[in-house]
Amino acid sequence: MNEGALRKLIEERWTALNAERTRGERSLRVSQLPVTGPGGPLAVAVDHNGHRHVLVPVHAHRKVRPGLDGPVLRLVKRALEDEETYQTYADLSCLRTDLDDLFTELCVDILGAVEEVPDNPVKALYRVLDRWKALFQAQGAPLGPEQVAGLFGELIVLGRLLEKDPSAHRLWHGPEGHRHDFTTGATAVEVKATTAGEGRRPRIHGLDQLEAPADGTLCLAWFRLQRTSRNGAGIAFTDLVEQTLRLCDDEAALLDLLAAVGYRPTDSGRYHDMRFLISEERWYQVDPDFPGLTSQELVKAGVPISILDVEYTIDVSGETPVPIPSAQIPQLIASMIQESA
Repeated sequence: MNEGALRKLIEERWTALNAERTRGERSLRVSQLPVTGPGGPLAVAVDHNGHRHVLVPVHAHRKVRPGLDGPVLRLVKRALEDEETYQTYADLSCLRTDLDDLFTELCVDILGAVEEVPDNPVKALYRVLDRWKALFQAQGAPLGPEQVAGLFGELIVLGRLLEKDPSAHRLWHGPEGHRHDFTTGATAVEVKATTAGEGRRPRIHGLDQLEAPADGTLCLAWFRLQRTSRNGAGIAFTDLVEQTLRLCDDEAALLDLLAAVGYRPTDSGRYHDMRFLISEERWYQVDPDFPGLTSQELVKAGVPISILDVEYTIDVSGETPVPIPSAQIPQLIASMIQESA
């Protein structure tokens, strides 16, 4: 169905719904659409305030992206039932009737995107919302080589989590300024990557980066990356980004996280020649014998903490500390997914 036909259809449905009698403050007047996903047909609706809604079916256990809560748009998870059916939806509504015409255009985009990828309508919804939001986002400077290498390492870990759970991007807290790159609350992982050919000397930022969560576990994942030619071995940085987006069930949320660390799809052309081979990978459990400087250790030693913005380098080039056996890493990834469920 083309855009003109979609626009005419939903406008007619909303007009008809407005003419129906209101049933109650919490009820919606709903009309199903001839656009279908795995969970059933999409729908439009009108609430008792006359606000327009578009409803995208989702599985009852699926989470809906938070953060969109007015004053113009609101996205919530909503369950609707009648005498015969019960269905859960991602419910996108417009809270200003004077912007109904713009909301119509947004909904036309959403329905068109769902028709293109009917197997994942919620991802299509997020993609359209992100594209509209991108109109108002400021552009920053591109990432430098060291920043790209660091992000590459984090995306390797994120990809492994997403392979187990397409919602695992919610464990990536580094872009939000958290002291650890990934955390479930009980288990945290800090990722370090280097392109240096010798030594294992990760740079630590802050007195709390090597502090484990309360009553929890902290691991440090360390990668040595070898920069290769454009057509050589390894993985292209932009390919890794696209692969991670494909694995994620909320592309828009992941794009927000990437933007927070300085990567934007509009700059992808700047990174086409950046390709890395993982030549070494080691994971360490950060226990009391692991080298590091933390506020907890300073307090135990009776040293007053009166300095800020601490950065230092640790050296794990020798035989100690002993890394976690590589066979146990998939178990660690799986346990993080279980903890986050």
